[in-house]
Amino acid sequence: MDSLELRTATPSWRQWMLRAAWLLLAMSAALYCAWRFAGPTPLQTNLLALLPATEADPVAEEAVDQLAGALGNRAVLLVTSNDAAHAKAAATQLGATLSASHAFASVTAQVPPFDPGRITRFYLPYRFGMLTNNDRTIAAGSTETLRSALAERLYGLPDAGLATSLADDPFGWLQHWLAGLPLAASNLTVEDGFLVSHRANTTSVLVIGTLPGSAYESNIQRRVLQAVASAESALKAAWPDATIARAGAVFHAEAARRASERDVHVIGIVSAVGVALLMLWIFRSPRLILLGFVSTALGIVCALAATMLVFGKLHLLTLVFGASLIGEAVDYSIQYFVVYLGTRRGWDSRRGAREVLPALTVALSTSLLGYAILAFAPFPALRQIACFSIVGIFVAFASVIGLLPSLLTRPARRSPRTLFAVAAASLAKWQSLIGGRRAWGVALALVVAAVPGWLQLRSDDDIHLLIQREPALVAQERMVSSAVGADNSAQFFVVRGASPEAVLERTEALCVRLATLTGASALSGWQSVTSFVPSEARQRADRAWLGAHVVADPAALHSLMGAAGFRDEVAQAWLDAWARSGASVLHVDDWLAEPWSQPFRHLWLGRSVSTPGAFAAIVVPQGVSAANEPALLDVAHALPGVSFVDKAASVSRLFGVYRQDGAIWLAGALTLVLALLMFRYGWRAGITVALPVWLAIGVTLAAFGYAHMRINLFNMLALMLVLGVGANYAVFLREGAMRAATDRGAVWTGVLLSAATTLLSFGMLGMSSMPALKSFGATLSLGIMVSVMLAPIGTSGVPANQRRKA
Repeated sequence: MDSLELRTATPSWRQWMLRAAWLLLAMSAALYCAWRFAGPTPLQTNLLALLPATEADPVAEEAVDQLAGALGNRAVLLVTSNDAAHAKAAATQLGATLSASHAFASVTAQVPPFDPGRITRFYLPYRFGMLTNNDRTIAAGSTETLRSALAERLYGLPDAGLATSLADDPFGWLQHWLAGLPLAASNLTVEDGFLVSHRANTTSVLVIGTLPGSAYESNIQRRVLQAVASAESALKAAWPDATIARAGAVFHAEAARRASERDVHVIGIVSAVGVALLMLWIFRSPRLILLGFVSTALGIVCALAATMLVFGKLHLLTLVFGASLIGEAVDYSIQYFVVYLGTRRGWDSRRGAREVLPALTVALSTSLLGYAILAFAPFPALRQIACFSIVGIFVAFASVIGLLPSLLTRPARRSPRTLFAVAAASLAKWQSLIGGRRAWGVALALVVAAVPGWLQLRSDDDIHLLIQREPALVAQERMVSSAVGADNSAQFFVVRGASPEAVLERTEALCVRLATLTGASALSGWQSVTSFVPSEARQRADRAWLGAHVVADPAALHSLMGAAGFRDEVAQAWLDAWARSGASVLHVDDWLAEPWSQPFRHLWLGRSVSTPGAFAAIVVPQGVSAANEPALLDVAHALPGVSFVDKAASVSRLFGVYRQDGAIWLAGALTLVLALLMFRYGWRAGITVALPVWLAIGVTLAAFGYAHMRINLFNMLALMLVLGVGANYAVFLREGAMRAATDRGAVWTGVLLSAATTLLSFGMLGMSSMPALKSFGATLSLGIMVSVMLAPIGTSGVPANQRRKA
């Protein structure tokens, strides 16, 4: 060992300080991650968190979040049997088992005893402001019309539902108004205290569990799923003829979390093992594999810590994508190892780092550009991915330049010279086929072949193609919706105003317009807070209506009611109640304070958090379809303060807009990369280095066209990463050719190994359960394969005998 080897093999105090600094960084990041995962889970499993704010009105976005929260904290189980008694007994057992599990805040199998008279007593003080349209016409009619109303009330058959006494409601107007309350807007009826639905020969009983927290907390998901699975097993043993269907956000969130964790494990393990085996096959050194994974692990741990520090939460999409970052992060260490093994004389680790620094810097710049564009996308999960990837690859780069030289001080004992020689021969042969002057012919041929594919390109921006739910859960959810008879539509109206009264008045105007829709535009119904609380203006108008047409002449009213058969004291009591109710107006807060209003409180949003001085409510239409949705949009546009919200359609439209913008972003990124490469290599050489990745993007798009695969935003964003990652291979080859005494076979081996590890990692995304990541994986894999195949074009103009110091 000569004196240079002795100096580099003996770590100096600076190297020890450097190692200590990196160890401190690794421990800090790892301890922070451990602390975050030890408490409430930072993992975000809410699919809505993937989506951007799509509504121009921030109040509408609040409505989306509040409605999702109100309906997402319940787990609904439907017990069905051909025997009604068995269904009820099984529901009783299910409710008892779930309650005993303590996985739910509350479980309702039987409806608690409730006095319907409470609802009647609540509205009684406001009876003179509650008139149906039909009764408003009767009140304004002739004396004979009023007499008929009294006679029907006195001698007619009692109405089903909420009843009022003759003394309190002699005309039956309050009872008619109460009959219009949407308290039972479903197929469910109460039998023996159970919520029951009868369909054909089957009987279904509803069991409702309220979660103790968010449906997207993994601890709650596990407890709920364990409790439900245990209860189902016990139920099947006791009642073999009973089946259970489930619905609720907690089940979908758990399925998404489970699928994502499986993806993380499969992608992470396969990528790590595959990368290790490839590196072992090429380098034949477990030590180099270990050092390569030290660099990669540093990048991923720091990326995890930084993402959670910046965003607070870590979406599972980010975690799955992060597992695939292994293949790219290890590229930098591979290039350093190639220089290490390719050094024929005394090894100087710091000099080796300086030799590889230009190539890694250019490669890092192109990769950062590709990921930085993701940061400008409006999707929270994509911004997380951008943050994770930028931090991860930057730390991996820094560790290769700053840490590995202090760890790789001893020269290599052996080098795969035979492999390098074979690689050099294959590179020379392949370069003779596609490089030099032939490069432009190859480029022209690929463009000509790609044009028909480009002309066949089609797009599909439907959000449902990108967020896939478990089919079994969707089928069970449909069974529950069918039995309950409730429309699980995600479309609704948001009505806003400067005061609660303004919101109620605008909501009433909206309901009037909805009632006028006919034919294909008609709805099957709607839910609105004004069904429970009319506006103050409406209440005062109804009272004024009665004052003008019924109560204006007390003596005549006494006579009329007496002739109909009512005692005089009843008439007087009704008139006294009228007099006392002069200032009585029902407000929303009064209704919200009633326990029975709980199932409908989501209809009132109240004061806006994002918009000072704004109040809002929602109206949920029933029976929305493609046929009547244009009419609903027209209604919303025609009324002030009203907007129609269809989150899925809004996101799909935004996908389309950003997909089109993505083409512009991609063109701009290609131009920036070209400018960077021209700055580094000169204009002519810069073009030849950029040409492989340009062609790779073109060939990838053509392949999608030929395969009739519709592209979406995620394909366009993946092309950004093809640009950022695929440009590296031509850069590595070019920089290797420019270094003095470089073994081109070693450089080509390193490029192929880098591409193989990246393909292994990103290609695994194609096996993900998330359609968005499948789009990423397919696009990246094809683009990277073409990039590395065409990379030798970038060395055109650098003869084998021409070298210069980098």
